[in-house]
Amino acid sequence: MVSKNIEEYLEALYKLTQNGRVASTTQISRSLRIAAASVTEMLKKLARKGYVKYSPYAGTKLTDKGSRVGEKVTRKHRLLETFLHDVLEIKDDMIHRQACEMEHSLSDQAEEALCRFLRYPNKCPDDGKIIPPCDMQFSNCEECLERTRKGVEEIGRREENLTPISSLKEHHIGKVSFIRGDRKVLQRLLDMGLIAGTKIRVVRVAPLNGPIEVAVRGSKLALGRDIASNVFVEVLKDQP
Repeated sequence: MVSKNIEEYLEALYKLTQNGRVASTTQISRSLRIAAASVTEMLKKLARKGYVKYSPYAGTKLTDKGSRVGEKVTRKHRLLETFLHDVLEIKDDMIHRQACEMEHSLSDQAEEALCRFLRYPNKCPDDGKIIPPCDMQFSNCEECLERTRKGVEEIGRREENLTPISSLKEHHIGKVSFIRGDRKVLQRLLDMGLIAGTKIRVVRVAPLNGPIEVAVRGSKLALGRDIASNVFVEVLKDQP
């Protein structure tokens, strides 16, 4: 069981270290509004527990273990913000604070049910940031809906950390692991040759939120940002 305090730190680090960045103690201190000396002590503790790699001068980044926890809490927070905004119509200035209070007590089972109820949303209504994917071993949302309709109880958990294609850099290589969206989205991607297990390489990332060009099985595809943000890949280690 991970404490609320540790979850807060890992959530902040998850947001600060996206796209391979390293977080400084000052950045973490500002994000959490906690004194730098206290942050340093906690980072040492998190390093001992295997959640982060910490260096006083080089900064801090999450380990795979820490990233999974940070991503899970971030996912719960953004799902809750979506629920509070779209369903309960809570005032915008209260949504973030309310979600912060609720995220630590939301069980994994409730998180999964909330995602299905909201029809697997992809972006947070507050800031438009991508909602991380679930960690269940499904290759797409339709598979999740079908399995849960049948009352399947034993569903494995995904160990690898996934990244949306929209967050990859040029020349990065990944293997498609999860696709978010309804049947229409799934069929469109299937027609393009993007299915679970497909290896992709980013050829070009257009500026100003333009399309992302990827190489797939000898062909090149131009993916709009909305599509690219809903195709999650396991980033392969053999990067150039």
